[in-house]
Formats: sequence, structure tokens, C-alpha cells
Amino acid sequence: MEKRELVILGAGPSGLTAAIYGKRAGLDVLLIEKGRPGGQIVITSEIENFPGVVKATGRELADSFRAHAEHFETEFREGTVQALKIADGKKIVVTNKEEIEAEAVIVATGARYKKVGCPGEARYTGSGVSYCAVCDGAFFQDETVAVIGGGNAAVEEADYLTRFASRVYLIHRRDAFRAHRTALDRAFSNPKIVPIVNSVVQSIEGSDMVEKVVLRNVKTDQVSEIPLAGVFVFVGIEPNAEFVQGVLEVRDGGWIVTSGRMETSVEGIFAAGDVRDTFLRQVVTAAGDGASAAMAAYGYISEQLHLQSLLLKPIKVFALFASSIDQDQIKLTGEAEKLKGQIGAPFAIVDGYRNARMTEKLGLQELPAMVELNSGRVVRCKAVRDAEGINVFCSM
Repeated sequence: MEKRELVILGAGPSGLTAAIYGKRAGLDVLLIEKGRPGGQIVITSEIENFPGVVKATGRELADSFRAHAEHFETEFREGTVQALKIADGKKIVVTNKEEIEAEAVIVATGARYKKVGCPGEARYTGSGVSYCAVCDGAFFQDETVAVIGGGNAAVEEADYLTRFASRVYLIHRRDAFRAHRTALDRAFSNPKIVPIVNSVVQSIEGSDMVEKVVLRNVKTDQVSEIPLAGVFVFVGIEPNAEFVQGVLEVRDGGWIVTSGRMETSVEGIFAAGDVRDTFLRQVVTAAGDGASAAMAAYGYISEQLHLQSLLLKPIKVFALFASSIDQDQIKLTGEAEKLKGQIGAPFAIVDGYRNARMTEKLGLQELPAMVELNSGRVVRCKAVRDAEGINVFCSM
């Protein structure tokens, strides 16, 4: 089986940024993507809110991200990730073509917007149909637009769009909106918002750009048209993360839970960008996540390689595993440092709290504990409580 240091899943802004930072840190990086690199931004007609880029199409920005990653000789490989497995402490990425073992993995597979599915939606995506008011709202200054949806996102984004649009139709298939009362009160007190209930968008039509929507009333079957310049779809968003179910901790909806260092619930696996449980999903935040995840992965890989050279390669080594969050054990590690010169064999001190996977791999049931290893094989281990216990263990 092929083995790599860092495998990144997904080539959107977070994955490409992680590749740049990973390569610059000296890591062996493999980036797996099932389609054209760039993620959701490739369907955005114009981007004006990425720092340093006054205006660019989503495709142009995506191409610049990829060119930057290629500059540092990132290896790209096409494939669809089917599973992420943990076997005997090893992290294995399963694609439709192969299995790859990785020292660390960054999940950056992004999210996808749920579609209405009506004629014209796909054709005009990026040409008047949008799934992000923050991204594209400013392009509809003094225009008429529609928002499709009835939840919090739809109602809040309709209110946001009134900063730019002269009129915002809020279209919902039911007779009552599902959004919170405070959001509804704020939106419906705005004279620019026109709610339309019991209606579905039958089609989105135009020439080169969106020009109108055709509505059908679900109770009367009456068909009507609304001339407008833009349609914003907010019927839901979901992560591209089916393959992590049962492996990583996720929140309602399947969003991956991470720490501020982009660490998931499994040591050595990180998540970045829209796939994780996060407040804002934008190109700039995804890129920031990618940078953080890559540097956290670098720290993890460096620590793992250090531990392997420290514990698994020597012919004989004694190691004290102690927790860095227990005051008595911290004190014991200080005493153990003074004993290093008195022990006639290599002696290592390992943070068993931070390196839980190594602790588990060696079969240690409690901390602090002493271990004797011979070429990576555990000869014996024993719980210790003081410096005398360490001395006795090493003299046997």
C-alpha cells in the first residue's frame, strides 16, 4: 500500500491552501480531487471580497490557487474518496481507484447547496442564480431579485440583500415560514421584502442572464411570472462528508466538529473549510482554515516521526509516559530528567496525554508508566509513581 505523509481530500480554497502551507513546511503532500480544482467558487461569476483581489471570476481565483500549489510541486491525483478508515492506528484513505496510508489527513471536501431542481437553475448558475448572498449580493445593486426558501438562512439572506436590491421577493412553498420569529419580524418589517407563500418556482428563464421566474401556486395551480435579475436559492446546504460517518465526530447535518487547530475527534485527522461546523463559509475563511490545518498537521507529523525515531527504531530504550495535564505527573517528569544520565540505556520521556495514539498502540492502561522497548516491540511495562519506581524498573 502506498504511504504518504499528508493526504489532503478536496481541492477547493481550503485544500489548495493546505497544500501550499504543507509543501512550504517540507511535507510530502498528495492532494486528491474528484473534479476540477476550485470547489464551489468555480461557479461564482465574480468575486470582490477576497483580500488583495479587487475583482476576479471564481474560475480565475481557483486557477490562481492551483497555480500557487503547483508552484510548490504539490502532487495532484484524481479520485473520489469513498471511505476513511482507521486500522491498527493507521489512517487509510480509500478512493475509487486505490487505498493510501497517511501519517495525517486533512478533510477539505467542502459542502454542496441543495438545489430546487427546476428548469433553468443549472443553466443560469453563475449568471443570475446564486447560492450565496454575501458573495454575490453586491452585483444586484438597485435590481429586483428573488430568494427561494423558508428557513432562517432564506429569511436572513433576504434581509441582507435589501442592502443592494430595490426589491426582494421571498418565495416559499408553504403557507408559513420556518424561520425564527425574530428573523421574520425583522424581514417583514422591511418594505423592500415581498413574501410569496404557497408557491414554487416552476422555471427560471432569460437569455444570457436571468430575466424572470415562473411561479406556480401549489393550492390553486395558478401560474404567474416575475421579472427580475437574480435568484438566490436557500433551501439548504449539506457537507460532502458521507465517508466520515462513524469515524469522526459530526454535528446535526453531518458537519465535522473541529478544534481551533482544525483537529477532529481522531488524532492525525484534520478538517478545513466548508465541510466543518463553522460560523461563516467564505473563500477567505476556507483559506485560513487550510493554513491552520496544514500547520497543525505538520506539528503532528513531526511529533509522530520524532516518537518513531525515539521509541520504535532503537534496539533498546526505556520510556516514561506521563500526562502533561496532571501536576503530580509533571513533577515526576522533572525528576525523571535528572535520572537520564544514571541509566545505562537510551531513556525517553513522552507526553502520554498529547500522544494518546502511541500510548494506546503500546497497550498502556494507565499513566504514569514505564516501558521497555526492543526494536519497537514492547518487552515489558509497569505503572510507576515516583523516581524510585523508575530506577527499579530500569535496573531490572
